[in-house]
Amino acid sequence: MWQIWLIIAGVCLVAEIMTVGFLIFWFAIGAFFAMIVSLFTNNLIIQTSVFVISSAIMIFATKPFVKKFVNNNNSIKTNVNSIIGKIGIVTQDINSINSTGQIKVGGEIWSALGENDINIEKGTEVEILEVKGVKVIVTPIKVTSKNV
Repeated sequence: MWQIWLIIAGVCLVAEIMTVGFLIFWFAIGAFFAMIVSLFTNNLIIQTSVFVISSAIMIFATKPFVKKFVNNNNSIKTNVNSIIGKIGIVTQDINSINSTGQIKVGGEIWSALGENDINIEKGTEVEILEVKGVKVIVTPIKVTSKNV
């Protein structure tokens, strides 16, 4: 019977490799414990009980520890997402009707559209709200002249 528990442990390990969570690994360890117990007894109920109990104990005992590493929501924004929320300067009038306009943020020039299709004049400070394709959606912070 130990061969079956070894196969179950192997299948669980392969399944763990193919998933992003860290759950099936504990079933593989539980199957390993059941395999060790099967060397001492042929009682399938005892082996299965060891498998279920050891797997459950390890899942609940390690959940807080694993949660720290697996569900890390403090990810660092990179690439395009890193400019959202930054302040830029309009370098070419933003005309949302004609889809023209540019801003400079962090030394880079981006095509821009005004939030809610507003027009923003050159020299206005704007905040980047989101990125849609290759254009950023901005809203004025400090208006240097009247918006249309």
